[in-house]
Amino acid sequence: MAAATYIAKSLIPISQFNKGQASRIFDRLHTESQLIVLKNNQPTAFILSLDEYERLTELEEDYYLLTEAYERLENNADKPAIPMKEIMNRHGITQDELDLIGDVAIE
Repeated sequence: MAAATYIAKSLIPISQFNKGQASRIFDRLHTESQLIVLKNNQPTAFILSLDEYERLTELEEDYYLLTEAYERLENNADKPAIPMKEIMNRHGITQDELDLIGDVAIE
């Protein structure tokens, strides 16, 4: 029942845009993550808040990276792995140096 109430509150008739209420509609995105635009009582578009768009974009990127990682694991299943400590030693990298760098965005 809660989902139906949430959806009902998210519905926006397209006629509200024609009545000059676009600013008020977009202001709702400060408290709601998405709105559903109705045309002839049928859902025709979604309006997402910037936060929701960024969240979904990050999920998509994470999914892509995860599938790529699984593909690489499958393709290299018969090859021996090299422990991270060995790689770090080869290149003269310490754990303290890695900790100083922090998170890195992979693109």
